[in-house]
Amino acid sequence: MRLLMIGVCSAFIFTNCGKSSSAPEPPPPPPVPFKLAEKKLNNLPASDVYYSIDPQNAQLQFRFNAPVDRNSTNTGVSFRSKEGAAYTFNVTYSNNDSIMLVKPSAALPFITKFTVSLSSSLKSTDGIGLTETAKIDFVTKIDSSRKFPTLSDDELLTKVQQQTFKYFWDFAHPTSGLARERSNGDANLVTSGGSGFGIMAIITGIERGFVTRDDGLARMQKIVGFLKNTAKTFHGAYPHWLDGTTGNVIPFSANDNGADLVETSYLVQGLLTARQYFNGADAAEMDLRNDINVIWNRVEWSWFRKETNENVLYWHWSPDKAWQINLPIRGWNESLITYVLAASSPTHAVPKIVYDNGWASNGGMKNGKTFFGIQLPLGPDFGGPLFLEHYSFLGIKPVDLVDTYADYALQTKNHTLINYSYCVANPKKYGYSDSVWGLTASDIEGGYKASSPADDAGFIAPTAALSSFPFTPVESMKALKFFYYVLGDKLWKEYGFIDAFSLSSPWFAGSFLAIDQGPVIIMIENYRSGLLWNLFTSCPEIKTGMSALGFTAPYL
Repeated sequence: MRLLMIGVCSAFIFTNCGKSSSAPEPPPPPPVPFKLAEKKLNNLPASDVYYSIDPQNAQLQFRFNAPVDRNSTNTGVSFRSKEGAAYTFNVTYSNNDSIMLVKPSAALPFITKFTVSLSSSLKSTDGIGLTETAKIDFVTKIDSSRKFPTLSDDELLTKVQQQTFKYFWDFAHPTSGLARERSNGDANLVTSGGSGFGIMAIITGIERGFVTRDDGLARMQKIVGFLKNTAKTFHGAYPHWLDGTTGNVIPFSANDNGADLVETSYLVQGLLTARQYFNGADAAEMDLRNDINVIWNRVEWSWFRKETNENVLYWHWSPDKAWQINLPIRGWNESLITYVLAASSPTHAVPKIVYDNGWASNGGMKNGKTFFGIQLPLGPDFGGPLFLEHYSFLGIKPVDLVDTYADYALQTKNHTLINYSYCVANPKKYGYSDSVWGLTASDIEGGYKASSPADDAGFIAPTAALSSFPFTPVESMKALKFFYYVLGDKLWKEYGFIDAFSLSSPWFAGSFLAIDQGPVIIMIENYRSGLLWNLFTSCPEIKTGMSALGFTAPYL
């Protein structure tokens, strides 16, 4: 028995306790990660976003380090527009299925942004999901076909003025007749400054025959009556925003619930222009002029030097916030008209020292540098947004206008040409050109922005180029024709051109703003006939005030 047990144990040891005669099998190698090696569109150089892609010829190529499992493309590849719409596509393969070509199944729409995305659901033939997601963004090109029949230049200018006029005539607030701030906002919110622009637009509309003089007079009586008797004022100055029914203040911001002297300036600029236009001897026009004078004479311009009688005007005041915003009005910006009116007031004028020390900072507003080979007399580098050269010069005629600080014909022209030249250079590849230019304050995608060459996010506002007609007629006409004939299906709507657009995003505003529509019709008219310039500068008070400030011009 003992021998038997030893034999069994020996056999057990030999088979189970002894060393193996060979090494164990090595573990299988880890799976090879499935990676994208290269991506490109139409064999173009690599780019974060590809622009101006032919919508009938967009081929995206993806090269991987391993063959693609063809069955995974249905879930692993996405072809969508910026708005999220899915587009069908075809996929072909080459190089043993390691190269995948993606093409849309049909022609794509023009001026649309697309993203073709690869997710981890895309797998290699080994069943390995894509290690890192990837995408290609591209924007299809402009449809260069003409959208409307060709008009003469004169006919086109009239058409733009007439369509834009509708914003201030058809879309005006029904109770007050004042201009609504914007087409896509509170329908009861009206703007004082934009209404001043609207008054000048109505005068243009009468002169161009869009409405009769009698109808225009009736509208002006409604507007002036509301401003004189109903609208809230503070030391004669109006707030930025008003309730178009009650005339009460709608605060512009938490501390801006009272007087806005600059917005009041734009309103008074329009009212004085209307006073000069409605010069008839009949009782209705005489009464209108008298009512405008009441509004004009009760603005206490000098009071906005504060109680300490400072040599500068302040922008805001309210009964409960007082001077809390504490913003002095200094140049160079859109507020030259404020100092001109303040110096011209028959009842509350300011002396020249307020203009020199406050507005001009005794020459501190001068620039003198050269940008794109063009010298800028005044203002921030590159000139700032173009509305700086529009709002005050709706009424003030810059032609042959000079003072100690600048030649204003040169200032308005050169600022505009710098803006134009920047857009032609198109340093950020936003799709600008000699036909797509004009940076100013406007709606942008997701907000509002004062765009300029020094602060450019890719958004063009038609008002910028079109309101510059008196300064850059050739460049502005080229932009107008492109906006209307080529981009007209996107830009031309019920009140003229939409507020802004981007060809790189791409994006097209769904809005119109009073302060952007007004300068278009007014400045085109100043370019064509000088109507608003001649009316405003015919005011005897304006001649006296501007002369007192040191301006010289043939009309003073």
